[in-house]
Amino acid sequence: MIDFSLTEEQQMLQSLARDFAQNEISPIVQIIEESNNPEIEPWDFCKHLFHKGTELGFTSLMLPKELGGVGGKCIDMAVVLEEIGAVDVSIACSYFNLTAAMSLFVSRVTTQEQQKRILSFVNSGKPHLFSAAESEANIATSDIFCPFPDSNIGMKTFAAREGNAYILNGTKSPLVTNGGIADAYFIIARTAMDKPLHESLSIFYVPTDTPGIKFGKKTQMIGWKASHHAEICLDNVLVPVENLIGQEGEAGKLLMLLPEVAIGLAASYVGLARAAYEYALNYAKRRVSWGRPIIEHQSVALKLADMIINTQAARLMVWDAAVTAETSPQLAATIKAPAAKTFAVDVAIKNAQTAVEILGGYGVTKECLAGKFLADATIGYSCDFTREVLRLGVVNFL
Repeated sequence: MIDFSLTEEQQMLQSLARDFAQNEISPIVQIIEESNNPEIEPWDFCKHLFHKGTELGFTSLMLPKELGGVGGKCIDMAVVLEEIGAVDVSIACSYFNLTAAMSLFVSRVTTQEQQKRILSFVNSGKPHLFSAAESEANIATSDIFCPFPDSNIGMKTFAAREGNAYILNGTKSPLVTNGGIADAYFIIARTAMDKPLHESLSIFYVPTDTPGIKFGKKTQMIGWKASHHAEICLDNVLVPVENLIGQEGEAGKLLMLLPEVAIGLAASYVGLARAAYEYALNYAKRRVSWGRPIIEHQSVALKLADMIINTQAARLMVWDAAVTAETSPQLAATIKAPAAKTFAVDVAIKNAQTAVEILGGYGVTKECLAGKFLADATIGYSCDFTREVLRLGVVNFL
């Protein structure tokens, strides 16, 4: 028997996340969204939200109990992220999903010594924000999947081994999530420039206070105003060999062990899709045309029906991928997680567009949230690889 209902514990977790999002996150998002100052630092406003969410266990939800975590499942995290994403998808994706996923990553692929050291913040109760630096300004991140043997293809950030350390040099793009505000970075760099990219990519754990690491100014984006993205410059950054994650050249293989990143993004975007639907629904019940609420006009009613149908379908895809992440991680990583992420973002974009249409003239004003939904949804198209790259990747594993 297939049961799509949440357990009592998951319902309590859902309620906890919803109250946190609506009571704690929503007022801060409003302040950030209404600010006309492009120099505003969203992290100054969001830091205490991240700390509170950490105290609630959201960043350690999937970590094993023996490492100080909650010992929850991917489906638990999906439930939490949908609720946070319904209030602000950028906070859900940038702060909570990325840190929770990278914490899980450490628990899966590192040595016991690395786990104890990198995850020490879990037991101490001190919040720790993570970032993952892959992309470079003029080089497509999708090169990671390039099977060609040409060593000239791909990122140029290089880690040269010198004794018991690596020297990192290179520049990561202005699109690095949490760049400039994270406590530590997982930086992907080449450890051999004469080998194909898929044989030479390695992952390094680099605390933010490491000498030689510098950050550019905050990147201005069309949406995700509560997040922070910035360029990372690595100038002779000395990284001890103990901070190499796995073995040299294993980055691609290790990242395949983390479908939770895409699943978390997808869950966050289900939240956005749901929020756009609920916003349009409430408006349609209040707005009067020809003497009756516009929800009674078939053209509007059918749009709302499509919105809830697609939202429900996206949620089921996310839940399916989340359960598969526990039972068949490879299937989740290669097919179900990218499929869920692609579909959830598509639904969020479509729902946001439809919300703008239902609100009519109000849909294009800053006083209403439909425009924010659309801007935030559009960023998901290219976040963690474009839908085209993800779909082509899925085909390769059929």
